[in-house]
Amino acid sequence: MKEKERKINMPLTIRPLNSGYIPTKPLEYWYHFSCKKFVEKLGITNDSDQLPDFTFLIEGGDQLILVDTGMSWTEHADKYHHGPSVQRPGIDDIESRLAQVGFKPSDVDIVLFTHLHWDHVFYLEKFTKARFICHETEWDYAHNPIPLHYKSYCRPIIAKDGDVTCNDEFIAPYDQPGVKERFETVKGEAQIAPGVSVYESFGHCPGHMTVVVETEDGPYYCVGDSVFVMGNIDAPQTMQDELHYDICPPGRYVDIVAAWQTIRDTVRRCHEAGVDPHKHLLLAHDIILSAAVEKYEDTHENRLPVIGLKDTDFVFDEYKGAIIDKDAKKAAAKAKTKYFSQK
Repeated sequence: MKEKERKINMPLTIRPLNSGYIPTKPLEYWYHFSCKKFVEKLGITNDSDQLPDFTFLIEGGDQLILVDTGMSWTEHADKYHHGPSVQRPGIDDIESRLAQVGFKPSDVDIVLFTHLHWDHVFYLEKFTKARFICHETEWDYAHNPIPLHYKSYCRPIIAKDGDVTCNDEFIAPYDQPGVKERFETVKGEAQIAPGVSVYESFGHCPGHMTVVVETEDGPYYCVGDSVFVMGNIDAPQTMQDELHYDICPPGRYVDIVAAWQTIRDTVRRCHEAGVDPHKHLLLAHDIILSAAVEKYEDTHENRLPVIGLKDTDFVFDEYKGAIIDKDAKKAAAKAKTKYFSQK
């Protein structure tokens, strides 16, 4: 879509674009080990489960903005990161997802990165006209992580068997020639465009940030991995009584104190804005949202839903609530089974 063809100064809306599925173990990634006995009572086991990997497209302003670009192709993900992952060629990769809603990567003006982990940064070379923006601390750490995080940041030292990622080199997506030079960094709270801002949400990684989108339905928060699953924002009553937890903390973090404070802060922001966090937090790995999106695609001729309008036909209240709710998990699993049967 050409720049002159865009409708500008319209209400901002958000499209959820799922770039694939990644296997995780709930009692290692989703929830802190101290939560184990409490979430097990609610039906959660440590069996590996596939989580979606969402990016979010912000439309309606005079600039087309994308939050993250998603994961790599399946073979690379399986060999170097988490397997068995799934990215269906021509369906889940970010170029195909953008085409599903009528855009090309070259139409995107700004890509905002919640963080620079491998499952949020692939295919950057396709975004030939975009500004790339991440947090200053995340940019620095991505280029000098401790060995524990080499795979997370796709550092060249992990390469084997002569594999390459771009231009006959094994290189992190954000370090490619022609890409690295277009990166900008921010810190603190920053206004990116009218109605689009970012704030620091550390804990999952050193320089994580959340993207806030002001819509006619109130603010939506693209929280990346700072809230890993929706169940993180709610502590079961038994956990509150016994451990005095006010959240159900995640299991994947570099700083648990910062991660805890970030979740508190994000929920507080929702309450102060008068919006329901279960609806207005857009998580990168939300299986509840993916179940709703897949259902919408099935009933709307493969179209993707629009989030942020007061008058919308995308209703996911039946999936609303924490993922530790048995009924919500069952509904999500049913939709997911249909997804994998199409592989």
